[in-house]
Amino acid sequence: MICGVSTACLYPKLLEESLYDLAVSGVSAVEIFINTHSELKKSFACGIADTLNRFDVKCLSLHPFTCEMEQMMFFSPYERRLNDILEYYRLYFQFMNIVGADIFVFHGGKGSTSAPREPFCERFSRLFRLGKEFGITVALENVSRCQSSSPAFVRDVAKILGSEFAFVLDTKQAVRAKENPFSFLDAAGDKTVHVHISDSGELGDCLLIGKGRFPIKKFMTRLYELNPNCGVVLELYRNGFTGISDLVTSYNILSKMADSVQQGGLV
Repeated sequence: MICGVSTACLYPKLLEESLYDLAVSGVSAVEIFINTHSELKKSFACGIADTLNRFDVKCLSLHPFTCEMEQMMFFSPYERRLNDILEYYRLYFQFMNIVGADIFVFHGGKGSTSAPREPFCERFSRLFRLGKEFGITVALENVSRCQSSSPAFVRDVAKILGSEFAFVLDTKQAVRAKENPFSFLDAAGDKTVHVHISDSGELGDCLLIGKGRFPIKKFMTRLYELNPNCGVVLELYRNGFTGISDLVTSYNILSKMADSVQQGGLV
C-alpha cells in the first residue's frame, strides 16, 4: 500500500510547480492531474518525468482534465465522438508511459444510476482495452454527479465487465452522494486499485486527516485486506488547508497508518 498526494490539491498552481513543491517537501508518491491540452506534449511529459526521477517520486495515477466531457464524448449516440475521444485519450496513455503511471481515473457518464448497465459497460470496455495496449489500467471513480455515485451501479458493472473493470474510490464523493465509503469497498472488492482519501465530519466532507470523524484506520485495514497493492492518495480542495505543510502532515499520517496496517498493527 503506497500513499501519496494529488497535484490537484495545489490547483491553480502550475502542474510542474505543484509537483516540485510536493517533491521537495518529501512526498514520495503523487497523482498527476493534467489541467490542459498543452501539458500532454511529449516535451512537457519528459520534464515531469525528470522531476519525478530527480526526487525519486513515484507517479501512481493520472487524472484527465477532460473528465467533464466524458458524458458527451463517450456516452452520446454519435459514434464519431467516441472514436475521436478514444484517439485523444491515447495522448494521456502516452504521457503515463513516459512518467511511469499505471492507473487512469475515469468519471464516466452522468444520468440515472438505475439506467441500463450494458451501454455503459460497452463503452467503458473499449477504453479499458485501449489502456491495456499501453499497459495502463483504466479505473472508474465514484463521483456524486455521475452514475458511479451508487454502490449498486459499481457492483453491477463490476460483475458484467469482470476482468475488464477496475475502481477508484473517492471517500469525499461517497459522502457527498450520501453513501458510506465502505459500501463501495464491498461493491468493488479487490477491483479497488486506487483511493482518493480525505477526512469528513461536522466541518465538511473534504478535510485534512484527523480533522473529521471518518474511521480512516478501519478503512485502510479493510482496503489492505482487499488489495494490498492499492494506492492511497490525499486529495483536498484548496480551501481545505492553509499551506503545503498541512498536506505533508496528512501525508505522513497516512503513510504511518499504511505501514502499521502492513505490519498487522491495526485492528
